Amino acid sequence: MQLDLGQKIRELRRREGCTQEALAEAVGVTSQAVSRWEANGGYPDMEMIPSIANYFGVSIDELFGYNNERSKKIDELATKIDQMNFQNNGEDINIDECISLARNALIEFPGNERIMLCLASVLYNAGYVRYGEYHLSDAEGYDVLDVEKHRTYSEWNEAISLYEKLLKTMENGVLRHRVIRELTQLYLNTGEHTRALEVIETAPNIYGSREFLKAKAIDGKKRAEAYGDGLLKTVRACSELMVSAVIANEKNMSAAEKVQSLRGAIEIFYTVCTDGNCGFHHSYIARVYTLLSLYLWLDGKKDEAFDALDLSLSQFELFNECRTKETGYYTAPLIRLVQHETSQNNPEADMPIETSRISLAEDWPWWCVSKCDTVKTEIQADPRWNEWVSKLQK
Repeated sequence: MQLDLGQKIRELRRREGCTQEALAEAVGVTSQAVSRWEANGGYPDMEMIPSIANYFGVSIDELFGYNNERSKKIDELATKIDQMNFQNNGEDINIDECISLARNALIEFPGNERIMLCLASVLYNAGYVRYGEYHLSDAEGYDVLDVEKHRTYSEWNEAISLYEKLLKTMENGVLRHRVIRELTQLYLNTGEHTRALEVIETAPNIYGSREFLKAKAIDGKKRAEAYGDGLLKTVRACSELMVSAVIANEKNMSAAEKVQSLRGAIEIFYTVCTDGNCGFHHSYIARVYTLLSLYLWLDGKKDEAFDALDLSLSQFELFNECRTKETGYYTAPLIRLVQHETSQNNPEADMPIETSRISLAEDWPWWCVSKCDTVKTEIQADPRWNEWVSKLQK
């Protein structure tokens, strides 16, 4: 009872936005006493319980955690908002509805951290969907963000304010790490580099990540599974870093160098997925192949550019095969204990939501890079482009 009561008092106090001092004054104790309750170092006298419940406007049963309807409804709302928001993958499907739902949920549950994070994430996504991310080049030809333009996005400004508020109260864990990740990106987008660096200093380094540490906490079969899971996520992260580095060096690498690097970003998967089964990562690999086709075209290797597009389609077919299975496991030796990542078995999984192969052509080359429009005009004028698109439509 002591543990649940202390946690509940802290949750209610944060929900109402009041300090320990304010609660202490209201119920006639010291702020140190309230601090001890919340730290599980003791609990209030029984005759004080009605006053505390009355202060927060809850029943005594709810104060003791017997009434879980509120938590259940918050979980349902947060899950619904996140799922709806996930549908806006570069396109405005239901952003207005998402924002409205999150705002109304926050009115019903003021100060709730999970709902506040849902609203911040929807606003984060809304900026990208409604306006996009704009890039410039500095004096040395390196990619920089158009921070002046981004600072005009009211959605991102509000999201930053919400994330900053959450960082002041949110305890360490998965949700806090999500706040750090998304806030850092918005600080970058709006030119707040110093603040971005300050925020990420609070995050662990790669060896302190959950994936690395999990294998140190268990043994036997579960440990082997944890190492496999860590390997897959590390490979994906490395590939994404390689693609991002190519784009960051856009004007300081030759087309041939970019081709070589992107091939490496694809091949790194097969150092772990040695039998070719990359699970849901096949969709991501398909996207990398579309970007590779752009740089092959710029390198004058037009036949190879269309070979890359065919490989992109093949990868998407493999992704579709995975998607039709309710559950599935990787099959390469080091990772055969790991389940394919889906939104069902891993809420943080980067599971693409494309519903058709034609999206490979519609979104080509997925990443926003220089000369994209020029190459798109040229490559689509080649008869082989329509032949490839016809394959996507089958």
